[in-house]
Amino acid sequence: MTRTPGSPLRVNAAALVARAEEQITTLDAEQVHAILDDPQVLLVDIRDVRELEREGQLPGAVHAPRGMLEFWVDPESPYYKPKLDDGRQLVLYCGSGWRSALSAAALREMGRDDVSHLGGGFSGWKKAGLPVVAREKS
Repeated sequence: MTRTPGSPLRVNAAALVARAEEQITTLDAEQVHAILDDPQVLLVDIRDVRELEREGQLPGAVHAPRGMLEFWVDPESPYYKPKLDDGRQLVLYCGSGWRSALSAAALREMGRDDVSHLGGGFSGWKKAGLPVVAREKS
C-alpha cells in the first residue's frame, strides 16, 4: 500500500525520539552546567552552523553538525575527527533535545557507551539562565 502524502507515518519523529531516550542517558541543564569544566567531558553542539551563529553556544562546546557526527566519530571513516574520539565523555546537544537524543542513540549503537545528551537542548539551557557564548570556531 502506498502512503498518501500528508498522511501519518508508520512511526513519527516523536516516537523515534522516545525510543532513543529509552536507550540513552539524558542530563538536565543543571547537571551539564556542573560538568562544564570537567576535563573528561566534551560538549558537542550538533546544531546547524546558522543556529550557532545566530544564538551562540555553551561555553567550551565544539561543533559537529548532525549530518556529519557519525562519520566524525568513526575511526574507519574518511571524515574521522580525533578530537571527538579522545577518551572524553561526549555530551551532545541541539536546539530542543530531539536531534541530540537520536544522535546519542546512533552513537551508542555504533559502540560509544560514553555518550549522553542535554535534555531540553539549547532552549532549555537558555531558559535556565545558564551561560551562552558567541560561536567558537572549531
